[in-house]
Amino acid sequence: MIIDISNLGSIISNLGSIFVALFLLMIILSTAIKVVPEYRRLVLFRLGRLVGSRGPGIVFIVPFIDKAVTVDLRILTLDVPVQEVITKDNVAIKVNAVVYFRVLEPAKSVVEVENYVVATSQLAQTTLRSVVGSVELDEVLSSREKINQELQKIIDERTDPWGIKVSAVEVKELELPEGMKRAMARQAEAERERRAKIIAAEGELQAAAKLSEAAKQMETSPITLQLRYLQTIREISGDRNTTTFFPVPVDLLKPFIDKLSGGK
Repeated sequence: MIIDISNLGSIISNLGSIFVALFLLMIILSTAIKVVPEYRRLVLFRLGRLVGSRGPGIVFIVPFIDKAVTVDLRILTLDVPVQEVITKDNVAIKVNAVVYFRVLEPAKSVVEVENYVVATSQLAQTTLRSVVGSVELDEVLSSREKINQELQKIIDERTDPWGIKVSAVEVKELELPEGMKRAMARQAEAERERRAKIIAAEGELQAAAKLSEAAKQMETSPITLQLRYLQTIREISGDRNTTTFFPVPVDLLKPFIDKLSGGK
């Protein structure tokens, strides 16, 4: 077997060119083919113009001409940092919240706003201060569900042009000044004392009504007064009482009382 050494250099050069071409082709194919998962979308721009959103599955793009922006469609949890708010009744409190939202229209979330996560965070902070500052402290403490719904409604309306849906807003923590905590504790204690006095007064009123009924019953039947007298004596002369009571019938003393009255 005879190998022409003069053509060996050209053969090696051709093989090298083929390998370089295959390598470049693989790079181009890797940039031209994108696999988009179910929870993401690709927003394509062709020479600066919006083409639309693509996915899920295999998406083909034109290398060096198309630009793809990945958008996540899953629900995102946004922690709103602590905000210092002055309520309607001039009480300074600290409050934070959490926002749950997701992207419904990927194209709008890229075109209409620079960074939808940061924009939603800033909007949630300002809305939280505005809503909590427009109500009194008692309403913040007792009507938290109502405040959550109002926050969700306002943020959802303002983020709708960005293709974002706010599903829920929850106020997490509410920090009160120490002086306000002591004042609320005193208020709760006074409220409990008021209720206790009202209950005691109602008890006295019911007892007085029952005593009035008993007096009327004794007036119609005098024997009940004597029975009550004997019952009272029995209650007084208990087991540990050293005093002994001997009830004397009034009829037994009546002749002496009449005699003394007649002698006068």
